[in-house]
Amino acid sequence: MAAYRTVVVGTDGSDTSFAAVDRAASVAADAGATLVITCAYYPAGKHDIEKAQEELREEAYQVVGSAPAEDTLQTARDRAAKAGAGDIETIAVVGEPVDSLRKIVTEKAADLLVVGNRGLNTLAGRILGSVPSEVARKSGVDVLIVHTT
Repeated sequence: MAAYRTVVVGTDGSDTSFAAVDRAASVAADAGATLVITCAYYPAGKHDIEKAQEELREEAYQVVGSAPAEDTLQTARDRAAKAGAGDIETIAVVGEPVDSLRKIVTEKAADLLVVGNRGLNTLAGRILGSVPSEVARKSGVDVLIVHTT
């Protein structure tokens, strides 16, 4: 099997997603691949953010606005460089995570998608679906689900 040429990883700023970034960076470094780090976000006003925080409670770390997304991507880029990745791109995408990841995989002709397993083994994840399970079913490329929780 040929080495991966383009590796895409998603981050939302959580510690578990940064662990996935670290692993993706390591794989990209070993393969000499381009690493594309992406962060999906929703543009939101103050009222929307407060309402989302009330509803999401412990899930409120999810990114809601381009400034937090850009900060998240910069942190992820720094971590990826420290983990050995050389060719790193970052992309903030408006939208929900699964569709955003699939879009970037297609646009960049990626051959590996890396995600953390957060939500995969939760009751809500089993009932509503989770990012790792959805991208594994729908991505059309190899998916590495990193044990991050």
